[in-house]
Amino acid sequence: MQEIFQKIPKASLEYVKGLIKYENILFKLKNNRKTKHGDFSVKKDFSVEITINSDMNPFRFLITLLHEISHFFVYKNFGFNTKPHGYQWKSKFKELLIPVINNEVFPDDILRPLAKYAVNPKASTDTDLDLSIALNKYNVNVSSYIFDLRKGDKFKALNKKNYIVVGKRRKRYECLEIDSKKLYLFSPNYKITKILNEK
Repeated sequence: MQEIFQKIPKASLEYVKGLIKYENILFKLKNNRKTKHGDFSVKKDFSVEITINSDMNPFRFLITLLHEISHFFVYKNFGFNTKPHGYQWKSKFKELLIPVINNEVFPDDILRPLAKYAVNPKASTDTDLDLSIALNKYNVNVSSYIFDLRKGDKFKALNKKNYIVVGKRRKRYECLEIDSKKLYLFSPNYKITKILNEK
């Protein structure tokens, strides 16, 4: 539990402690998982476990932690009779976010997109381009993004395959996988490693 508390902004510590003080939740830190930042699960013996990726910056860690704690409260109040990110979860997550949306917890450049996101929170902060970019500024290792590239630029994706940017649709980028010649669509805030063009 102490490891969890060391990962969040100090100004949010007492608030988070108060939320979970009397709750029986097992928290675990996990190595970076490409497909998710956190996870909530109920075991066969009905014990509750929340896992959080350990490599996130304090601001994304706090948002993810509150996201998963919201799942816990929805399960506690409604059991399994709700959609994972349905109305009950959105309402609870918004309720838990509001007390920390302030300058003591978050820097200015995160506050505005976070407040906008909290109005109707989505299943992942990664789907909110403005919030995702603001949060990623505080990562220890800052990556490049698809939106930093131009047509003809090459990049290596998380799956280690190489692509070239061929165009842009309304919201996504069309990229050709160099080996297979197949076309794929990428979100603008997808993290990549740029490949320098050969001269």
